[in-house]
Amino acid sequence: MPEAPEETEEKRAVSANNSQTKGLLGRKIGMTQIYTEDGAAVPVTVLEVGPCRVVQRKTEASDGYEAVQIGLVESRPPKRITEPRRGHFKKAGVDPLRHLAEVRVDATDESQPGDEIEVSIFEVGSRVDVIGTGKGKGFQGVMRRHGFGGGRATHGSMFHRAPGSVGQSASPSRVFPGMRFPGRMGGKRVTTKKLVVVKVDAENRLLYLRGAVPGARSGLVMVRSSV
Repeated sequence: MPEAPEETEEKRAVSANNSQTKGLLGRKIGMTQIYTEDGAAVPVTVLEVGPCRVVQRKTEASDGYEAVQIGLVESRPPKRITEPRRGHFKKAGVDPLRHLAEVRVDATDESQPGDEIEVSIFEVGSRVDVIGTGKGKGFQGVMRRHGFGGGRATHGSMFHRAPGSVGQSASPSRVFPGMRFPGRMGGKRVTTKKLVVVKVDAENRLLYLRGAVPGARSGLVMVRSSV
């Protein structure tokens, strides 16, 4: 008869065939290139995704929609956690996790709190959407932020990188809402859609995607099946 801890781990592990939850949290490692069989160089972004633990199963009856809440399992657990969130993890029977996210699923999804999801749920050739936080560029002018052409740079011009006229002088004598001005650039949620999975390294929990992924190195990303 197997020992109790082994039974617990076996119950938590969800294979790619049984689980329909097509979403994982991870970290961006960086970009490189790999070569195909015909010798073509393919630019890829390497992500270290999972393992993730299912924290909550939401259903149409209880929450009005079908989804699962997953959390990223990291080597260092969070040091500080609020009592409401501690009770939330205790109810699910999992250790506290720092990062949580929701993934929409079908009503036939079999995921339950405590199940573990690995990178093997993705297949080579499939398409995924990656959600991350873009790099913050700080306060920028209109030329960099919006791509303005700027004023002329000769004959004593004093408005090389200025936005130019932004409103009327007589009627209606105001600046319309939505006018593009200088301001903070970047640092927002960005979704890159339909990236092709080039390679899946289940042993090292690595996912190779063709193209660029939003965010800086070590930035938190969410990978889900393309919608």
